[in-house]
This record gives sequence, C-alpha cells and structure tokens, in this order.
Amino acid sequence: MKCKSPEDIAVIGVDIGKETFHLVGFDHAGERVLRKKIKRLALKPTFEKFPRCVIGMEACMSAQFVSRMLRRLGFEPRIIPAIYVKPFNKGQKNDYNDAEAIAEAAMRPNLRTVTEKSQEQLDLQALHRVRSRLVARRTATINQIRAFLIEQGITVRSGRHALQSSFEAILENRRDEISSRMRAILMGLYGDWLWVDERIKAISSEIEEISRSEENSANIMTIPGIGPLISTAIVAAIGKGEVFDRGRDFAAWVGLVPRQFSTGGRTILGRISKRGNGYLRILLVQAANVILMRPHRWDSLGFGPWLRGVVARMSHNKAAVALANKLARTAWSVLRYGSKYEAERDEALAAI
Repeated sequence: MKCKSPEDIAVIGVDIGKETFHLVGFDHAGERVLRKKIKRLALKPTFEKFPRCVIGMEACMSAQFVSRMLRRLGFEPRIIPAIYVKPFNKGQKNDYNDAEAIAEAAMRPNLRTVTEKSQEQLDLQALHRVRSRLVARRTATINQIRAFLIEQGITVRSGRHALQSSFEAILENRRDEISSRMRAILMGLYGDWLWVDERIKAISSEIEEISRSEENSANIMTIPGIGPLISTAIVAAIGKGEVFDRGRDFAAWVGLVPRQFSTGGRTILGRISKRGNGYLRILLVQAANVILMRPHRWDSLGFGPWLRGVVARMSHNKAAVALANKLARTAWSVLRYGSKYEAERDEALAAI
C-alpha cells in the first residue's frame, strides 16, 4: 500500500530486523496510509522523503542507534517497551502486524517510553554487561572444577578463595588419586579461571576510574552502601533521571515495589514485581544486605530509627528489599538535583 501523500503520515511504526525493516504508517485520522519493507541500508534515504512525524519502535538491539539517527533527521522517535506493544497486536504474528501494533502504541499520549541513551551511557552499559557475563563464566568454571573434584572424592569448603588457595595443594597431595588426564583437564579449567579473573579485574578497574571522574557517579557514591558498580550502573541506565517524576517511580521501574492485584476498591499487594532492570535490582539488594550486616553503623549512616523499625516488623529479606527501595529513591534524588547524600537529610528523602 502506498501512502496517499507524504503530508498524510502522522506516525510510523518500525519493526526492526537484522537486515530488513517493516514500516506501517497512519494519518491523523488513524487510517493506515503506509505499508513498506526496506533494507537496513536504505533506512536513512527512505525516511528523508517522509514528513517529520512520530516514529515508534520496540526496545530491542539497534533501537538506540535508529532513534538517534532519526532524531538527527528531525523526527520524534519513541522507543517502546515490548510489554506495552503486546496489547495492540492483532491477528497472527508477522512483521507488518508487529509494525502496526508499534505504530498504534506510539500514538498513545500517556505511554511511558524508553529513554534515549547517549553514547557514553551505552559504553558504560556495555562494560557492565561484559563484566556480568565474565562473572557468570567464572562461576560456571569454578562449579565445573568442584564437580570434577567431587567425582574423585575430593570436597572443598564453600567459597571461591577457599578453592583457589587449596587447588594446587590438592593436585599435589592427591597425585595418586587423580589420573593424568583429569589433572590436565583441571589445570586447563584453572587456567581459564585465572584468565577470566584478570579480565574481570581490568573491567572493574575501568568502571572504578569512570565512577571517580564522572560527576553523577561520584555523587551517588556518597550514599551508604553504594560503590562504583552501582553508581555507574544507575547512570548508564537512567542518565540524570529526567524520565522519572519521583524517586518512587524509579524504584518501581527497578522492580522493588509490591506487585498489585487490586479490584473493587480493595488493595492487594504481593511479592515485588521484579520488572525493569534486573541487574540493577540485584546490585541494590546486595548493597542493602551489606548495610543490614552492620547495625552498629545504622545511626551514622542516617538509617537508624527507620531501619530498626523495619527490621523489627519484617523478615530479613523484606527488610533488605525495603532498604534497597530506599537506596534507589535516594539515588534518584541525588541524580536529579545534582547534590550529595547527607545523613541528616535522610528523613526528608524518605518522603520522596
């Protein structure tokens, strides 16, 4: 279907593929006026011919690149989470139906969209993702070494450092019990472990250097329990936090609020929603657990009376989530207002 005239297009939905893009456009009356398939390399020449309008696309790989390119051309790109596109899908799944659903979602005035990230944020986010993958690979390697050792009747106490400190001694003292082939396999895995360790240290050092030189990250690190990893992860995810109106909205986006199932005026709250950035949620909960382990420091950190009340009426895990929620809200406030954390302001921040 060809568009009636270039001026008729009000919104275009783009289904992003590896090699091809499918476009569906609507006019101001909601009538479909464009249905087109293009190659990736033809994206810029094609859109240069269209009137400047709203462009909707699903949050996926290369969506940030496409959004930045279209914004430079004068369009208004909107990156939409897949969960908000799904209700608009009609019929069976195909690329044109997906593009049409994206276009309809993009026309909704109150739809929350994904913030367009700067190149610096994408670089920082990539560092975190590579580090996370390497940590998972290291854990898998360690678990495989433990599994092979236990098959030989050798157990080692829990902990990465316990295994690393005793590994060479085990191979030496149990020389008669471990075959030469198994020894070679274990030494190869240990070499992989050491290599991954060096990669993790190098990336962690780079993240720490960024956290010290980047003003927003440095401000967030003034919050108790938050170090280079969490501060840079927050900056990579939300920049200065402009997309959120309140700290509570940011905490909800991270998934640190109860899931609601309310009806008939009756409010029913369940477990935390676990929506949004799971990596950031894990880091914040870990930070909260570290703080909970040191009750003698709660007063000096500004969490004293509030945190003692939480611990008195909640289980440990719930208290950790509540504190992680508070840390997230405080981090948003520090980001949004360009300030630093001060313990005496804690009660004011709790109301955000």
